[in-house]
Amino acid sequence: MSSKRKITVAYGDGIGPEIMTATLAILEAAGAQLEYDVIEIGEQVYLKGISSGMEPNAFESLRETKIFLKAPITTPQGGGFKSLNVTTRTSFGLYANVRPCKAFSPFIQTHFPETDLVIIRENEEDLYAGIEHRQTQEVFQSLKLISKPGSEKIIRYAFEYAKKYGRKKVTCMTKDNIMKLADGLFHKTFDEIAKEYPDIQNDHKIIDIGTALIADRPETFDVIVTLNLYGDIISDVAAQVTGSVGLGGSANVGEEVAMFEAIHGSAPDITGMGIANPSGLLNGAIMMLVHIGQPEIAEKISNAWMKTLEDGIHTGDIYQEGLSTKKVGTEEFANAVIERLGQLPSSMVPAEFDKDTTPMNVFVSPVTKAKKELIGVDVFVDWDEPGRDPQVLGEKLRQANADGLQLTLITNRGIKVFPDGMRESFCTDHWRCRFQNAEQGTITHAQVRELLKQVEELGFDFIKTENLYSFDGVRGYSLAQGE
Repeated sequence: MSSKRKITVAYGDGIGPEIMTATLAILEAAGAQLEYDVIEIGEQVYLKGISSGMEPNAFESLRETKIFLKAPITTPQGGGFKSLNVTTRTSFGLYANVRPCKAFSPFIQTHFPETDLVIIRENEEDLYAGIEHRQTQEVFQSLKLISKPGSEKIIRYAFEYAKKYGRKKVTCMTKDNIMKLADGLFHKTFDEIAKEYPDIQNDHKIIDIGTALIADRPETFDVIVTLNLYGDIISDVAAQVTGSVGLGGSANVGEEVAMFEAIHGSAPDITGMGIANPSGLLNGAIMMLVHIGQPEIAEKISNAWMKTLEDGIHTGDIYQEGLSTKKVGTEEFANAVIERLGQLPSSMVPAEFDKDTTPMNVFVSPVTKAKKELIGVDVFVDWDEPGRDPQVLGEKLRQANADGLQLTLITNRGIKVFPDGMRESFCTDHWRCRFQNAEQGTITHAQVRELLKQVEELGFDFIKTENLYSFDGVRGYSLAQGE
């Protein structure tokens, strides 16, 4: 290799500097062709009053290098601090979070020695958009946003990944039996894209039973693609059942920029003790080397790392009496890996990474425009009169009539409470009041404005509205529980 690849490096907080120092020492010894632009991120930046945890020059570094090797950071306690990971992922369009979870039995203790799965998690949308509001004294909301392009992009990435790396099956996990529109979109998109890959098996699991199966029979999975929150949870479950969350590396991939890291946190309880396992960040760095076109170096490091595990040189978190031969700290573990560079594991399968630099064919199909019609409005009100009787609220709101736009139902936390609600239903001070015309035909924004004026004149505090639309005649909103 004639020139070095410049990457952005952040040493992070807690054990971050210790494991980053160890990781970079191994990369250098293995002959990785890299040069570093070191930036400061995390706790000290937050405490300067920068809510993102990254100074502007850090963003400029990433824009230039397009590769980020990041150690764990600490987000200070209290409100007002944004997640640096979420900020980086969304700012640079890192839509795919790739987390391999493989067993290294018997050298890493696990009940599932045959496990070798990859979780591909959508990385920009879902509840991680962080759009939250306090609306009443009792009720807070967090908006879950799922888009067709975002779903298509991550699902196509999962199938392309399976194709590139010789994987046999892709499993989709959602909760579309409950969230029929949002999760339903993801599942429907999965089924559509799966048809383009007839040589790859596909199936779908509801996320709760899917998570249980990862914990009980992880070896039955190959590639899993799922939404942001679910992916965050199940990737930790999978990493733990294969041996240790501390071993897991992670890639966050976008069209231009990619970030590589360990999946664990900054572990402030062991900071400065020199006992942290650098394997998670090292495995993230191995993924980085493959990504930037240095797969031979990645193989060299991965094989030396596995040989170190086989030889029983273990940090305290994975040390096993009777199997481990020596308990070591961070630096000594890194030195043991360096000593074994050029060696292959004797019982584990040697690493062999893809040498094909052809980019995966990830694209978003043109959207077919549907006929969108406004057919109603949900008006959310803050109402806390004594007794919280939905009948009283309903009778008052029935006085509002904007040219035929009238109250049709009231829900509380999604449960229908008016008309004909169950008297046993518990009610908070947060009410969704649905207004439509008698035929559920189209309405106008002028009617909505007039309705809100009347609701206000009746003495109600409306805190939010959601317009109700149909798309090509198909209802674009959920029905209430009990409706």
